[in-house]
Amino acid sequence: MSTKTSNGRKLEATGMHLSYGQREVVTDLDLRIPPGKLTVIVGANACGKSTVLRGLSRLLAPTHGAVVLDGKSIHSMSTKEVARHMGVLPQSPSAPEGIIVADLVGRGRYPHQGWFKRWNTSDDAAVTEALQATETLELADRPVDELSGGQRQRVWIAMALAQETDLLMLDEPTTFLDINHQVEVLDLLTDLVRTKGRTVVVVLHDLNLACRYADHLVAMKAGRLVAEGTPSRIVDAALVDTVFGLSAQIVTDPISNTPMIVPIGRHHRSARIYT
Repeated sequence: MSTKTSNGRKLEATGMHLSYGQREVVTDLDLRIPPGKLTVIVGANACGKSTVLRGLSRLLAPTHGAVVLDGKSIHSMSTKEVARHMGVLPQSPSAPEGIIVADLVGRGRYPHQGWFKRWNTSDDAAVTEALQATETLELADRPVDELSGGQRQRVWIAMALAQETDLLMLDEPTTFLDINHQVEVLDLLTDLVRTKGRTVVVVLHDLNLACRYADHLVAMKAGRLVAEGTPSRIVDAALVDTVFGLSAQIVTDPISNTPMIVPIGRHHRSARIYT
């Protein structure tokens, strides 16, 4: 991957409504993605967080409102134009039957090809670096459908990295990964933000990992924005109760000095709460 820095592309939604058929999932959402930051979207199951990512990444058209990239409606742009600026890893992507890892990751270079521009050494270098970054280089010649769930997830992340976009959108990229690889993936995304100036948007289920890694946290409930800001500013027991319906104590993460959620649960409600 190149060492270019982000040009500060601006992505925002205004008055965005998103629906599946007659069922509205996201209602009147205004959301600005801070450029050059790691934004994490959190919320309970079926709250609309993945749908928001689909709307922001042009995979789902709003029924009302708009999604704007650098002042231009993202839905007025061609697929290839969007792909040059934004890499997207959706939930549960599917690979062509029999494709090998290196070829799948190489598909991330599609936006950089054209009628007169063919595969070159910079494409090879981007694919190799993406494989190395996700520790999948040794899998390069293996069929994707023979991999474990965790290996396959890292290969999909490698494909998104090989695209070398200023914006990277990932829907639950730590799914199927053990805790070691979850941390490695989030460290890698943090590196992209801090050393390459990329803008990264991630949907996560693990609120503690979200608090540790997010520069900007977006909390959702029932298709609406509940709170946004730095984890230290917005995460407290009241927010966790509102968003997740969970009684919890908030303590300070001893490693990152960010909020850490300690669930209380029915069997421990009589335990002493330290503040």
